[in-house]
Order: sequence, then C-alpha cells, then structure tokens
Amino acid sequence: MSYGRGNKYADRKNTGAPHGRDGEKNDGGFNAGGEIIYGRNSVLEALKAGRSVNKLLFCGDMTGSLGQIISEAKDRGIVVTKSSRDNLDKLTGGANHQGVLIYVASADYADVDDIFKVAEERGEDPFIIILDEIQDAGNLGAIIRTADAVGAHGIIIPKRRSVPLTAAVAKASSGAVSYVKVARVPNLPAEIENLKKRGLWILGTDLTGTVKFYDADFKGPVGVVIGSEGYGMGRLVRESCDVVVTIPMAGGVTSLNASVAAGVVLYEAFKQRRSVNK
Repeated sequence: MSYGRGNKYADRKNTGAPHGRDGEKNDGGFNAGGEIIYGRNSVLEALKAGRSVNKLLFCGDMTGSLGQIISEAKDRGIVVTKSSRDNLDKLTGGANHQGVLIYVASADYADVDDIFKVAEERGEDPFIIILDEIQDAGNLGAIIRTADAVGAHGIIIPKRRSVPLTAAVAKASSGAVSYVKVARVPNLPAEIENLKKRGLWILGTDLTGTVKFYDADFKGPVGVVIGSEGYGMGRLVRESCDVVVTIPMAGGVTSLNASVAAGVVLYEAFKQRRSVNK
C-alpha cells in the first residue's frame, strides 16, 4: 500500500554536517550477541529451520559442506565474516566448531512489509522508526521500549555497523522486543527511498536541523530517523530525509544520549498522532 506524501516543508532544505550526539563510544567493537550455535550440521539445520541469525563467522576454505553453509547464509542475507580459528576456539570455549558458528538473534526479525501490515491492521498511517547505526545495546533496547509505548509500528536497522537483537538488547527493552517488529536491511538510504515511494514523509533528527522538533508535523505516514551515538546520521541518510529536526538545548551540555533524544522526539510524534486519532 502507498500513501500520499504531500509537501509539508516545501520551502525547507536539509543542511548541516555530521555531529556528535553525545560522548558515547562508537568504535563498532560490540559482538553479534545472542545464542551461539556451532558445528556444520547444527548451523545448517538452524539456517534451514529459518532461525533469525545476527551473524555467521567461519574459518578455513569455503568448500564442501562449509561452502554450502555460507551459500545458504548469503542467500538469506545474513552477514558472513571470515575469522581466525583461534577466535572461533575462544568463542566456543575450545569446542569442536568445525570452522563455523552463528549468533542466533534473541527475537525474530521482521520484513519491512510486516511493519506496514501492523499499521494496516490497526487502521493507522504508518509510523516507523529508522535507526542509523545505533551501536549500544542499552540504547537500542531503550528505543524499542519507547517505540512500543508510543505505538510505533516497527523499527528498521541496518545489517552492518549496528547492534543486532542480542540478549542485552532484549533485557534493556524490558520485554518490548516481543511486541515491536524490527527489520534489518542491507542499505539504509535505499530503504528510506523505498519508504518515500510508499508515501512516508521522512524526518531526521540532528543538532543542525532546520526545524524545532515541536514545530514539525509528525501526523500521517512518517518515518523518524535517529542517528548513531557519537556521529549522528550519515551523510547519505541525512540527504534522504525530507526535513531534519532538532531539539533545542538550554544547558551547558549540547547533546543528548541517543535513546533520550529518541524519546523526546517520539513522544512529540505520539502527542500529535494521538490528537488526530481521538
């Protein structure tokens, strides 16, 4: 289903360079998290059973059954990374991993179409949260919890350079991960363009935004982009936004934690959308 986008900010243009949201570490040093399954037969059966997988690690030559496993994983769009045998030995506690392991997600991932189906079932315009390389499990879990509270229909995250659905994320969400659909996509800017074609108005959040968040229009079909800790939105993601909003700051600290900033903006969206749906 597609929705009419309109032109809410015809005279506005997106400006501004990347910025640091807060002082949080953003070195991509997190692991894929979740339950580990290792051994060629076990991994292959998990893939064939359709388990949601955060990442596959392998060592050795991509031949024989290992090559079959890697091919199966790539066909499903799973992130595949070559590692060392020493690393796999360490991760499995020295068990016979046969050169391969997978991190199984703490919850099943959805498709973007599934998120639209939730909106359709509720009889509401789509309200989607787009996270640009959030790398802290606590932040992702907190945003998922807020998404549930404000009635968002789902969250979209990139497959790379973003924390996946790990046990730590599930814990930080206080169980909300069971109620909020999370989709992973290989190319976030391309997916944003697809959302725009389906009628969504895309609002990014950034210190350099041209519209104060409480002056922005969050009614109708919208996608709200939250940038990463430390760097905010990437250039291509920012350029894909229809408008970039900002949160005014009056104190000595000039930025907010990513999940706090998300909560501020998403509750403004909740207020506006609730007034329409009453």
